[in-house]
Amino acid sequence: MKSRALLLAALLIASAPAYAFDAASVPPIKRTKLQQYLSAKEAAEFVKKNASTSLFLDIRTPAETAFVGMPAMADANVPYMVEPAFPVWDDAKNTLQLELNPDFLPEVRRRLSAKGLTPDDPVVLICRSGDRSAAASNLLAEAGFKIAYTVVDGFEGDLAAGGPNAGRRAVNGWKNAGLAWSYRLDKSKMYQLDK
Repeated sequence: MKSRALLLAALLIASAPAYAFDAASVPPIKRTKLQQYLSAKEAAEFVKKNASTSLFLDIRTPAETAFVGMPAMADANVPYMVEPAFPVWDDAKNTLQLELNPDFLPEVRRRLSAKGLTPDDPVVLICRSGDRSAAASNLLAEAGFKIAYTVVDGFEGDLAAGGPNAGRRAVNGWKNAGLAWSYRLDKSKMYQLDK
């Protein structure tokens, strides 16, 4: 059974189209151990073609999905980082601090199992801009996962360096690519609400 799953994974990788992102063009903070990268548009295409044989996770906090929206085709929201019980200010990032979700790996495994999949099957991860999804991909790789794509431009995209949108997430990403998303959330997809 395991060798069949590995063969399927190898065939998926071999038959997959060449993606725009290679390790050399990905910013260092967004690079992963597995070096498996997708743009938002490529992720939508990949998930559409492999809906029953892959798991697409929005790994942002539940608050982000509620206030910013969520990809319509995401299988679930499984946050990589969560807000601590008591807010803590992060001086370095000039924002509220997040902490690693201790339930992240068990929840990814549970969501895979619910779809009849294993850690040998593709997992696609999306966060706001690609930083957290890279870190989550590395965590999955360390846990033995073989295919953990990170959406390099994320849900909101990168910050524009200049022009009328300077400082705004208007460069790329799921929303800016015009891909399907919604503020309407599906309870069955939400972390800790589907149980």
